[in-house]
Amino acid sequence: MTNKDILDIALKQSAIDFGCKPEDFLSVENKVFISKPNPAARKYLPLPFRCDMVTYGNNIVAQTSKELFSVTEKYINSYPREHCFETPHLHKLDEMLAHYNHKVCFMAEYFLPDVNCLQPLDCNYEIKFMEKGQFDHLYLPQWSNAVSTSRPHLDMLVAAAFDGDEIIGMAGASADCETMWQIGIDVLPSYRRQGVASALTSRLALEIISRGKVPFYCSAWCNIKSVRNAIRSGFRPRWTEITARDVDFVDKLNEL
Repeated sequence: MTNKDILDIALKQSAIDFGCKPEDFLSVENKVFISKPNPAARKYLPLPFRCDMVTYGNNIVAQTSKELFSVTEKYINSYPREHCFETPHLHKLDEMLAHYNHKVCFMAEYFLPDVNCLQPLDCNYEIKFMEKGQFDHLYLPQWSNAVSTSRPHLDMLVAAAFDGDEIIGMAGASADCETMWQIGIDVLPSYRRQGVASALTSRLALEIISRGKVPFYCSAWCNIKSVRNAIRSGFRPRWTEITARDVDFVDKLNEL
């Protein structure tokens, strides 16, 4: 699998998610589409969206409701594309969305492997792979990023690091769509900064590729530890996404 193969697969999936064509993300012109449900979209996307935007670095592609189409189109064409995903312009987007009871909610950066950099990294602990059905007992709070109690049926594969008989780190692969598996990683606090996360992430990514799937990695921009792990493990930033949700949903997330 080449870097072009990986990018092509990611673009095809984004096209499914946004109801458009892969080449729309490579255009120099911004694009807006009406958001629609699609059973082949990433499983965690609550389609249809009222306002969701992505950039692969060339333009902005947005999916919206009919009601918010003109609002979204106006916003992404009012400012330089590279600044639409950051403040202070996002404050303006919130103002524009307020009338529709929506505000900016999720902001994330997505990473794809660079096959020229991806290699199996080592750490001082034994690493073992566990197939589906072998890690049912590991749906525990300390592994909540690696495996998901809300979508356990999507968890396909786990790479675990052992200190003796104790699991001290775990990376999991979730089949969030047909062609791409997302990697999540957890390491116990006392075992961090020892290369465990990058060893697990890189080895799991290679195993995913060997099964004909594309591994991808998601992180909040401000999660520097996670971003550094992605880069150290052989991943590179490929697209960013911003999603607006209704005010009640956002306020619920903000409750102490």
